[in-house]
Amino acid sequence: MKKLLITGASGFLGWHICQLAKQEWEVYGTYCSHELEIDGIKLLKVDLTNYQELKHTFSDIEPAAVIHTAAQSQPNFCQTHPQESHTINVVTSSNIAGLCADYAIPCVFTSTDLVFDGLNAPYQETDSVCPVNIYGEQKVMAEIGMLERYPQTAVCRMPLMFGAKTPTANSFIQPFIQTLKAGKELSLFIDEFRTPVSAMTAAKGLLLALAKVKGYIHLGGKERISRYDFGKLLIEVFQFPTTGLKSCRQEDVKMAAPRPADVSLDSSRAFALGYQPLSLQKELQELFR
Repeated sequence: MKKLLITGASGFLGWHICQLAKQEWEVYGTYCSHELEIDGIKLLKVDLTNYQELKHTFSDIEPAAVIHTAAQSQPNFCQTHPQESHTINVVTSSNIAGLCADYAIPCVFTSTDLVFDGLNAPYQETDSVCPVNIYGEQKVMAEIGMLERYPQTAVCRMPLMFGAKTPTANSFIQPFIQTLKAGKELSLFIDEFRTPVSAMTAAKGLLLALAKVKGYIHLGGKERISRYDFGKLLIEVFQFPTTGLKSCRQEDVKMAAPRPADVSLDSSRAFALGYQPLSLQKELQELFR
């Protein structure tokens, strides 16, 4: 079996990719602070921001391909810690692309729908980027830096992702479920729109990109939905009382990082390659089971 290196294996998306990829690859996963075990995966503690350590990891493993998911992906943290997040989000990403170029191996990078300003959705790969927060800016810098170092990189812009919690990470729906289960009030935005997918669907898209994509690709779902309407769907599938859900607007909630209103992705290019997100209702029913 060929060796696949997945950075950020302890993260929500990284963990799901490991589960899927191990069926066809010998998988090596890196983690930094959240130690974990994943059945069938060789896990390594690596400080990816240390270039020598990163270089040694490549020379020790000699991977046949890399999927780079490790990041500081909390927009509010990036807004308040711009230098710390820049190191992992921008510098490390560029270094990984450089090493993939040295080894002449496929490289997949997980970027974000937050590279857009939310004013002209749905967004295609060719639309110009204009992030409204530092996290989005850093992802744009990483995209450009990686493609400069290694034009063969597949830059995958990811939507909002949800799914089962992993040993070391949650998705955005776990706090929702906790709040609703406790019978408390859940306030969700009626004016923030995304094209969400489950982490398992996203993982399939990334493995598809590994085989078929160079340059930019969008891996959003087929439905544009507000957080509030997503909450309604969650309540319906998980059979929670509907009284707990309240609507609010972005301006009602003070956050460190500004949020774009609508970063729905047009992923028709990926659909044409065989990327097949299920309906959100089906994805949530799978989870509920």
